[in-house]
Amino acid sequence: MLFCGVPFVVTVANAPFLILGVGVDDMFIMIASWEQSSRKKEKSSVKSLLAETYAEAALSVTITTLTDVLAFFIGTWTAFPSVRSFCLYTGTAFVFCYVYTMTFFGAVLVLNHKREQGNRHWLTCMRVDVDQAENSCLYNACCIGSCSRQPSQPEGEHPMSVFFKQYYGPFVTNKWIKVLMVLLYGAYLGGSVYGCTQIREGIDLRNLANDASYVIPYYDDDDKYFSTYGPRVMVVITESVDYWNESVRLGIESCTQNLENISYVDKDLSESWLRVYTVLAKRSLININSKTDFLNNLTILFRIVPSFGWDINKTQDEIEASRFFIQTVNVTSAVDEKNLLNQLREAAKQCSIPLKVYHPAFIYYDQYLVIVQNTVQNVVVAAGAMLVVSLLLIPNPLCCLWVTFAIASVIVGVAGFMTFWNVNLDSISMINLVICIGFSVDFSAHISYAFVTSGESSANKRAIEALSLLGYPVLQGAVSTILGVVVLAAANTYIFRTFFKIMFLVILFGALHGLVFIPVFLTFFGNFGRSPNTKSKKLELEKL
Repeated sequence: MLFCGVPFVVTVANAPFLILGVGVDDMFIMIASWEQSSRKKEKSSVKSLLAETYAEAALSVTITTLTDVLAFFIGTWTAFPSVRSFCLYTGTAFVFCYVYTMTFFGAVLVLNHKREQGNRHWLTCMRVDVDQAENSCLYNACCIGSCSRQPSQPEGEHPMSVFFKQYYGPFVTNKWIKVLMVLLYGAYLGGSVYGCTQIREGIDLRNLANDASYVIPYYDDDDKYFSTYGPRVMVVITESVDYWNESVRLGIESCTQNLENISYVDKDLSESWLRVYTVLAKRSLININSKTDFLNNLTILFRIVPSFGWDINKTQDEIEASRFFIQTVNVTSAVDEKNLLNQLREAAKQCSIPLKVYHPAFIYYDQYLVIVQNTVQNVVVAAGAMLVVSLLLIPNPLCCLWVTFAIASVIVGVAGFMTFWNVNLDSISMINLVICIGFSVDFSAHISYAFVTSGESSANKRAIEALSLLGYPVLQGAVSTILGVVVLAAANTYIFRTFFKIMFLVILFGALHGLVFIPVFLTFFGNFGRSPNTKSKKLELEKL
């Protein structure tokens, strides 16, 4: 990205933590498929085991990676350059991660399998004589990699897979538990929708600084002692006009008064060199109605008020540009800042004199004008792209329907609950909402695909089989991703803490949907489009 000239911005520093979690997720899926294939085909060759692993895992990994990459690249359509840079860096990193998982990690699985078959040490790869292995479990675990004295024997089913198959699956498919889960989902959705109605826009400028920065106490004191006063806005006359023409001066005065009539402006605190110059001319009987006199007598003005010299860009025979200031008041919220900006620009636009209003804080206020529109646009486009990808790669309308449902539900949940966690809607949280779309696909796609491809006779049994096959990898993926970003929770910068908060909500709600809500809802609607007499035949054909 640096070779391609893409700027490196501070938000890109979040990417390694994100890639760490996501890369481990895909490897968990690969390992789970490898273990399933090893148990089903104990005497098979390494080639057939790897082929079976890719047949089982590659589609799920490809879908989740493609949706994540699409979510990030769609995020580059935003109007915020920092968001574009983050999405370009992270989306490209996901592509590299996918390539490594599909190539390098497959080779690692094969090499590790050969090591196990050859009874070689897990670290030094030296051959271990099993006949001389001691009974100590610690010795065997360190030297052989297993507490079993016969490591060459195929491993049994993982305890967590047994838990999901024999305990958790039957538990969530119990009819009374289903009712409880539906009520729980209703409470989740109700709280999320309420939170969305309370969402706050805008970023507090103190949050852009490090917690130890002197900027923080500065803004605290500014709020404490000067919260009545807003930004002191510069009004710039951007072109050369005939200031010595009385009609032009009257036009400038009219524009100034229009700006001062805005409810957020205190007209008593305005500062205009032209007003002072006009008053001075009237009192001292100075002639300012001719070009020569107007320009020559400016030295008198600068002698009385030296600071006005900074407000006029003057050449020898004309004034190319000038400025004056208006003082805003009672600008206490993002809504006030957005309204102030709109009203100032509208008043300047209607003026007959070419005017521009400016303050350094306007770069942040501009976010409020487009943040909601950009967020909705990116979320809708990305969700649509996720649906198209699901339809292309998962040829089952039911599965695509539930993947889309999970996307919408997780987005609403994250947007709603981030309000309760004091996270505003700004360019930083918008990045995470775009990420949310890609991650919300990951958990639901794995479980939904396993459900619709199951050959079990009932919806409950298919849900149990899906959970037994992929419940543990999904749980591993969720935990690993949270562990990958949890270090950001202790960061002394708002940007990183916000990233952690929203990623935590995304993973929590994504895993909750994948392991709780989606399996329960699939049992209600899972029999649509299935013929009881052809299920086993269909499964056999798919295997062939």
